[in-house]
Amino acid sequence: MGLFDGFMGNASEVDNGKIEEEFQQVLAESENIERTYKLIRDLFIFTNKRLILVDKQGVTGKKMEIHSIPYKNIVHFSIETAGSFDLDAELKIWISGNSVPFQKQFNKSLNIYEVQTVLASYVLN
Repeated sequence: MGLFDGFMGNASEVDNGKIEEEFQQVLAESENIERTYKLIRDLFIFTNKRLILVDKQGVTGKKMEIHSIPYKNIVHFSIETAGSFDLDAELKIWISGNSVPFQKQFNKSLNIYEVQTVLASYVLN
């Protein structure tokens, strides 16, 4: 159901080792990838220092737009859990100076509380 989830706008967790290899040139010294979630081709990467949002563009996906959001700039975040009939969970993140949140959907099989815990551990420190 992974491909179907991607078309439905849902994200799923992916292997950090492969992502770390691909984005080694983006990571700072002593920066480690903690969790990575994939939404079709786009990536939602939590490191120990920041949140990296990767928007892969074009037919091949070689062109990328990379947003780097230091955790200190995250002023508010919320989760909405999946329900009986609503099969997806949502994570919304508000960045200082921006009234519209980043919003991502995750499939029901992914523990949204785990995502929230990773984000909270960095934002609240």
